[in-house]
Amino acid sequence: MIVLGVLTLLLGGAALPAGPDTALLRAPVVDTLFKVSSRPLPTRPTLFSTPAADDDTIPRRRRRSVELSEWYSRRLTIHRYVAYSTLPVFGLQWAAGSQLYTKGSSAPTWAKTMHRVGATTLAGMFTVNTVTGVWNWWDTRSVEQNRVLRTFHALTMLGCDFTFSYAGSKLANEAENSSDKRRLHHQVALTALGVSVASEVMMKIWNR
Repeated sequence: MIVLGVLTLLLGGAALPAGPDTALLRAPVVDTLFKVSSRPLPTRPTLFSTPAADDDTIPRRRRRSVELSEWYSRRLTIHRYVAYSTLPVFGLQWAAGSQLYTKGSSAPTWAKTMHRVGATTLAGMFTVNTVTGVWNWWDTRSVEQNRVLRTFHALTMLGCDFTFSYAGSKLANEAENSSDKRRLHHQVALTALGVSVASEVMMKIWNR
């Protein structure tokens, strides 16, 4: 019987009688161990998200709010009205200066008087706008919007302050006795005038 059983196991158990023990021997052990399921495997979550998800998860940098005082608005209003008022004074200075440049000491009295009055008026206007402009520029130093534009405007107007001062204090006295100094005074004054107007127009257009 022992030999018969061993032979039966070797031959696949075909000669064994049916029974609970032989049923276990005949069970498709290999099939049950290596049976492949027909159900799809569960998908793993991907490590890479879609572009839309990336847009939602990227942290956006918020603009930092800067609180300005009421005096900033008041200084800005004064600064703008004074800047607009310089335009007609520039026109009078150009007309009077042209008479003095071409005719010298024989220029009409109104030109000599208007040129002195206009120069004094512009000196006061530029002083007011320098104080209000530099003050407001410092208050808005943390505001990123149009910072380069405001800084450029401040630097150009400070340069015009120096140029007008040089033309009025030094070259004006020398221009009375020298045609070369008179020509230089005329050129320097017109250059500062043009830069001032261009800087004002630039701020009016782009400083929104």
